[in-house]
Amino acid sequence: MSAVSAKAKVFPGEEWEKREPEQVGLSAERLGEVEAWLKEVSEGKRYWIVIVRHGYLVAEWCRDVKPEERLWLASAAKSVYSCVLGIAVAEGKIPSADAPVIDYYPEMMDVAEGEGPKPGRFAREKDRAITFRQLICNTSGYMKPGETPGTVFHYQTFGMNILTHAIAKQYGYYDSDAPERLPGFGRLMEEKIRDLIGATWTCRYMNFKHPPEAKLGIFGYYHAISATARDMARLGWLWLNGGRWGETQVIPEDWLRQISKTAPDIKEHCPEEEWKYGHGFWVNDHGKLWPDLARDAFAARGAGGQHICVFPGLDLVVVQSPCEDSEELLGRVVRACAT
Repeated sequence: MSAVSAKAKVFPGEEWEKREPEQVGLSAERLGEVEAWLKEVSEGKRYWIVIVRHGYLVAEWCRDVKPEERLWLASAAKSVYSCVLGIAVAEGKIPSADAPVIDYYPEMMDVAEGEGPKPGRFAREKDRAITFRQLICNTSGYMKPGETPGTVFHYQTFGMNILTHAIAKQYGYYDSDAPERLPGFGRLMEEKIRDLIGATWTCRYMNFKHPPEAKLGIFGYYHAISATARDMARLGWLWLNGGRWGETQVIPEDWLRQISKTAPDIKEHCPEEEWKYGHGFWVNDHGKLWPDLARDAFAARGAGGQHICVFPGLDLVVVQSPCEDSEELLGRVVRACAT
């Protein structure tokens, strides 16, 4: 079953409906063993694990985390950015993910030497060729010396900021001269996704410490998301169902079809060990992310262990926030799937 072929009939309302493990084809005994293992390996550290199958909440294991607590998604937010990019293309704000970003956000080139985030980082002539797809796939090489757009997989924040600002500008939501005057990309994530799936996350701007001359309005102002684990589960369930929530197609299905595959530029130019990243998502189509797990699996992943893991073929979503051994936890949960 592909990332977009699962057509679940159950979606949560304001609250998730709960089911016992056996009601959704999970072994209660094995799931109990997973929870016991988790308590042992966590060594008293905080965690919050949510397991959803067939649209029902099956397990929610917490330690030192309150149900209403919102946790910073860190780079897992990039997966949400990707979804808004797909929506912007579908709505005609951008003609294609392969459109040059400079045509929509020319400010990206107005970062001269000494105005970037650190010495040696500034906009170069090569950056004029950067596309939206390269930004979301972390292959843009923006402000990176020696990185031709589309040839090097290099995880970075500033390229993502260019992406979000460029899209928000097309909706009239961002002004690089006065970044806090308008609501920014965060408003798009709320209007286009959060409010449609009943989530409760919040967004805010964040900046790293930079030299006073840095053009933060152009490449800074990172959009941070803080979400509950159940919010994360809603995102995972949305993705598993090909961007559909009930009767509403929130994210274009053809765009979601691409996120579970390694990005074309990465396959063409990067070593095989890097064939595990798509369009803002970590992917397993070549078994490089999780060698022992399903090839259709994919995830949003952020620093601090914030993971939203999707297994389309099993109709399963696992949220980890955080877990010391992510792959081991996922393997144990998958083995608890009796049917």
